[in-house]
Amino acid sequence: MADPLRERARRAAGWRLRMNGEAGPHYVVCGSDPLAYWVVRALLATEVDSGRIRITLVVPERRRSDGPDGRDVGGIQVVRADRLDEETFRRAGLAGADGLALLHQDDVGNMHAALCAREVEPRLRLVVRMFNTSLANGVRQLFPDSAVLSDASMAAPAFVAAALGEVAPTHFRHGGRTLYVARRADVRPESVLCGVADTRDPNRHRVLPTDEATADVVLAEATGQPPGTELAARRLVRARRRRRPLAVLLRAVRSFATRKIGVAVLVLLAVIAALGWLNARAADVNWGDALYLTLVTTLTGEDPDVNKPVAAQVMQVVLNLAGLALLPLITAVVVDGVVNARLALHAGRIQPHRSGHVVVVGLGNIGTRVMAQLHDFGVEVVAIDKTPDARGASLAHRLGVPVVVGDAALEETLRSASVETCQALVVASTDDGVNLRAALNARGLAPELRVVLRLFDGDFAERIQKAFGIGISRSVSYLAAPSFAAALLDRAVIATIPVGRHALLVTEVPVAAGSALDGRPLAAVAHPGEVRLLAHTRPGQKADWSADPRLVITAGDRLTVMARRAGLTALLRETTPPDPSPDAPAGP
Repeated sequence: MADPLRERARRAAGWRLRMNGEAGPHYVVCGSDPLAYWVVRALLATEVDSGRIRITLVVPERRRSDGPDGRDVGGIQVVRADRLDEETFRRAGLAGADGLALLHQDDVGNMHAALCAREVEPRLRLVVRMFNTSLANGVRQLFPDSAVLSDASMAAPAFVAAALGEVAPTHFRHGGRTLYVARRADVRPESVLCGVADTRDPNRHRVLPTDEATADVVLAEATGQPPGTELAARRLVRARRRRRPLAVLLRAVRSFATRKIGVAVLVLLAVIAALGWLNARAADVNWGDALYLTLVTTLTGEDPDVNKPVAAQVMQVVLNLAGLALLPLITAVVVDGVVNARLALHAGRIQPHRSGHVVVVGLGNIGTRVMAQLHDFGVEVVAIDKTPDARGASLAHRLGVPVVVGDAALEETLRSASVETCQALVVASTDDGVNLRAALNARGLAPELRVVLRLFDGDFAERIQKAFGIGISRSVSYLAAPSFAAALLDRAVIATIPVGRHALLVTEVPVAAGSALDGRPLAAVAHPGEVRLLAHTRPGQKADWSADPRLVITAGDRLTVMARRAGLTALLRETTPPDPSPDAPAGP
């Protein structure tokens, strides 16, 4: 591992150079998808007003998706290169840079790029996007001064919670306390630490409201077995629709054979029933004897009798002919059912109809995480992906999760997953167009279906909500970007709390000497709707979770806050010293 004292000296020397008028912090971001876009935006929002930051974005020569990847953002330098090697990093000015973010979706490629980057700048702050946990542990061992993050792991709980109609299961530990986000009705009043959001209006979520008593979503302390755990378990059980055995059986029988064969069997059975009734009338027997005679005559053709009345003989002959047609049809139904079952197994279609399950579309990074977490919660899951060898297909098979192979935008594929009887649909593929078509077709099959839709464009999501009533949308990149940006800036984000399309950050901010907050009361930290103070920590002391708002802040104090992005940016400006004047003398 690198020597901490030497590392601090290197950073201090770099700070003195910047105080002498040289260029400010330089960060290199490598990526070609919305995560790179949002990380660049987060970095610019954090530092651009102070004029101290430079960002170089490395992107491929050609766009790899229709979504934004950051290359069109103003105020940054863009380097185009299809390969991340030493030459590319030197062109990007990596030597002497303060941090490098590797945000491609290729785990092995990111690891190779990290090794190349170390050849150019050995003491580099490294932030790597990883999906595979084994590779992530290897990167941490090779690069001690690094942060290995997974955007899928960060965003998956929000998708799971939205699918189940619950608050995102956010848990974190800080200052000797375990804290979690829950509905106010699900926790004891004495366990509530502060209000998080008012979500009673589905069209407008108010985060960090002025009056905390109006917040129905709160941050609470876990002090043992909270009553909300049992309540949430009961709610989850109620969320699973009760199966209707008879309806399921009828649908299974109906799907066992093709429609034409089924119609032929029904018509023939109706003819046999009519002939049996006529035969009973001709033979003058009761209904029980009539049923017996009809079955025996149809299936075996036995009991010929020349002494019977002519009408009975005619009915017997016709029934024998009907029996000759019925037996091949029964054989055809069995053969057709076996063939359909084998074809369904080979193609990945789901023949048995289900109810009360959750359908997950797209087994990429986020879809795989959502599927696994739902399975861990005991929720029945059916997955849909257009390719049989998707990233999460092998995990789905190990977990026993059925996978429907097909285009989720087609009604036939959705019916194969029994979308019309599921409790929620999570559409998490990377194509906004496919996601939207799948959501709308599913709503056509089940108008009251809860749909969790992954969309990148926030304005587009709002318009979709107004036009079609699909109000639960999530952006994986938007939820995860603050943690990546904070790790690049060497600022630890304790937790990210998703509330609708908002992302609240829980972080600890140090107060520097000479900053705007140095010498001001704690009451000056909170800003309704933007920043809420959770705890105050003096140097060498434990965190105070109920500090007096009149307490004066001194340099070296640490403030644990929950904030929106803009609020955190403003707070960081107030806790750091102002830029030195260009005419100020250089430091020693």
